[in-house]
Formats: sequence, C-alpha cells, structure tokens
Amino acid sequence: MRSVSLLQRLLPAPLNTPPKEWLRAGIGALLGLLLAGWLTSLAYGPGIALHLLGPLAASAVLVFAVHSGPLAQPWPVLGSYALAGAVGLAMRQGLGAELWVAAAALGLSILVMCVLRCLHPPGGGVAVSAVLADPGLTAMGDHLLEPVMLNVLILVSVAVIYNRLTGVRYPKGTVPRKDLHHTHDPLPSERVGINGADLDQALEELGEFVDVTRDELERIILATEQHALQRSLGGITAGAVMSRDVQFASPDTTLEQAWKMLSSHHLKALPVLQEGKLVGIVSLSDLVGPAMQRGPFSWRGLFGRKAVRMEQVMSRRVISVSIQHPLERLLPLLCEQGLHCLPVLDGDQLVGVVTQTDLIAGLKRQLLSAAGSASENRVPAL
Repeated sequence: MRSVSLLQRLLPAPLNTPPKEWLRAGIGALLGLLLAGWLTSLAYGPGIALHLLGPLAASAVLVFAVHSGPLAQPWPVLGSYALAGAVGLAMRQGLGAELWVAAAALGLSILVMCVLRCLHPPGGGVAVSAVLADPGLTAMGDHLLEPVMLNVLILVSVAVIYNRLTGVRYPKGTVPRKDLHHTHDPLPSERVGINGADLDQALEELGEFVDVTRDELERIILATEQHALQRSLGGITAGAVMSRDVQFASPDTTLEQAWKMLSSHHLKALPVLQEGKLVGIVSLSDLVGPAMQRGPFSWRGLFGRKAVRMEQVMSRRVISVSIQHPLERLLPLLCEQGLHCLPVLDGDQLVGVVTQTDLIAGLKRQLLSAAGSASENRVPAL
C-alpha cells in the first residue's frame, strides 16, 4: 500500500483536456512547423531553416496546445524572438561563442523579456542558438534575425488562423463586459463574492509567475462557483418555479390592449403567440416609444388613429428555455442580460414563463429548505 501511495504522488496530475483537443493541437503544430520550415527553406536555404526549428517547435507546443496562457500570446512569441535574437547576436559579436556567453545571453534575455512583458521560454533557446550558431548561421551576421523572424511570423499566423477555424479564441483578449445600464456600479454578479480586485491582490501576494492569464483564472473560478451552485440547488428546474397561467398577446393585439394586460397583471413583458407557437415577445420598453409617438389623447384624433399592433413592435428574436432548464443557468439570463421574462417551452409549446420574481421565490424556497435541513442535523446543546 505504501509503494502504491508513493507511486501515486510521483505520477503527474491528469490533463483536464479531452483527447480531441490533443489531436487538434497536434495537427496544428504539425502544420505550423511544416509551413514555417518550408517557406524559410525556400527563402534562405534548407540548412538555415533546419537549424532554426528547435526553438520554433517548442513555440508550436505553446501556441497550439497551451494557447490560453500568457506565454503563448502573439506579443510574447514575436517579442521574445526579436529581443533574444538581438541579445544573442550582440553578445556573440562582442564576447565570442563561449558557453558562459550563451548562459549570460540567456539570463539577460529573461530580464529583458520580463521588463517588456514578452516572456516566452523558447526565446531563451533563440538567444543560446544565436551565440552558439554553426558557421553557416554565423556567416549571415546581423541578417540572422531575418530567417528567425520569418519563421516565427509564419508560425503565429498559422496559429491565429488555425485556432480560429477550429473554434479556439486566439489571441486571448480581454472579454468586454456587458453594461446594460451604463452606470458606474459593478455588475450584479460582481457585488458579492470574488471580484477582479480580489484576484489582483491574490496574484500580487503570491509573488510568483502563474502561467494563466487573469481573465482565464477568473473564468475558472466562475465556472467552479457555477458547478458548486448547481450542486447546492439540488436540480431545481425552470418547470418547478415557472408561472403556468401565462398572459400572452397575439400579433393582432393592439397597443391599448397590451397596455391594459400589462397594467392589470403587473407584468413587464408579454409573450406573443400565433396559432399556439411563440413568435415574439413585447416588453414595456417596446411599447413606450409607439405610445409616446401617438401623442395626447383627443376625441377628434381617436377616429383618425391607426391601431398599432404587436407584430409591429414585438421582438422576434426570443430567448426561451426548456422546462428542464436548470435554475442556476437562469440566473445570468435574468440578472445580467436585462431580461425580465423567460418563456418556458415543452417542445414547441409554451407552458409557462419564469420572471425575476419567480426566480427570487425559488431561491428563497431553496435557502429556507437548506436552512431547515441544517438545523435538523445540528446536535442540541446539553
């Protein structure tokens, strides 16, 4: 048992990526390296191209297999090759092709890359290769940077195109946050729990390099919180909290009729049905504009007015959910996307709606149930 436990500690942690991602990365690295080597050999000869493939192969692993990390983004890749190559060439010309010169070029390259925020491990290989280059590379002098940069430019170009074509966002940029109300308030989901400032402070206190971008780290934490929420809500679905007595309009419903329905039932949105099928939805904001354009009421204008019907003002792109939709996945729709009403479908049939009020009531019921279970399991004091 002790030997088994020791073996388990020595084994590396499993990769949390599916095999299809391994295959995708492998094919991309193959294409990137092959194309870069072929084009560079056409421009500078096979001997030059083959001698430069070592660091480029390491870069291919990063840009295709670890594409979300900060080390794999285009600026670190391109900047590190240019800076490390220049440092290696300068030190070779000034101090000679010695082992200690190569080591010094590596150390200096790391410092420069960190200062200019372009740390990329294969850049160290470029610096060492420039110092210890064979006679064929040495004969190129300062022009050695030309095939080096051509190689890496082709690799990064292939990575951008291939990753995008295979459904991977590369390069990783900051995802713009939705601000529906255009105020200085944090998003509702960021007012409680972990926020960006907490992440910045934690990374600063850690004081070490972390091979994951801040945005990716935030996504991992939010996904973890989402799974924890799903577990705590115990499988509650939209069907359990929805309102079943649905007030709805038809495409021929007039503006005045819709206003009356919203007012009498204290609603903010109405689904629009045609022959039992959901074809649109109208909210208070959809009705305000047409209502104001009609101007003040007058008996003279009553007979000349043309009725505004829902088919003219309704939103035809409706976000709906199924009756089995988990409750935790309703939260971002109703809290962050500005929706007040989610139609619930069973197949193609409208069977209910979930409003913000329904959602709050369902969460309250779950919290009370969880609190009751906790109090029952508590051991009474003697």
